[in-house]
Amino acid sequence: MNHDQYDDALIESILHGVKTIAMVGASANPVRPSNFVLLYLVQKGFTVFPINPGQAGKTIGGQLCYGRLADVPEPIDMVDVFRASEAVPQVVEEVLALEPLPKVLWLQLGVRNDEAAAVAEQAGLTVIQNRCPKIEYGRLSGEIRWSGVNSRRISSRRPVAMEGFQRLGLSPGPNKG
Repeated sequence: MNHDQYDDALIESILHGVKTIAMVGASANPVRPSNFVLLYLVQKGFTVFPINPGQAGKTIGGQLCYGRLADVPEPIDMVDVFRASEAVPQVVEEVLALEPLPKVLWLQLGVRNDEAAAVAEQAGLTVIQNRCPKIEYGRLSGEIRWSGVNSRRISSRRPVAMEGFQRLGLSPGPNKG
């Protein structure tokens, strides 16, 4: 797969298809990007499991934190990695030891490891590198336009209203209600 750019349809299908996300490198510090990405994804209806050995047993953003991926008590659809690029091979090892395997390995902005991505893809995972699901969700739902950011999307579709103040969701797409 070309990891320099991704088709919007692929990103949208991932964000529609996953329900549970394990966030490796989640931080309890509210000014860290992993913290506000976690809160955003929870607001959008995802079940998020923070993974941070130093915070295991505590909560981050109201979610119980686990020390490692293997400790998560239910199947994981997507693993979102907030770790340095050099740490990705070890994360991929942990991911590939899970049963059942997650569908997606998502590496955050600035995180890229082509060798580890190839190993994950050979095992059947979809890999996204150097992207943020919060930004992609906001861009594809139209939320990001509110702050004047170019979403690279023009659509006549109405945004899907969600609970809360000025919350939009991804439109269900064809044949999805």
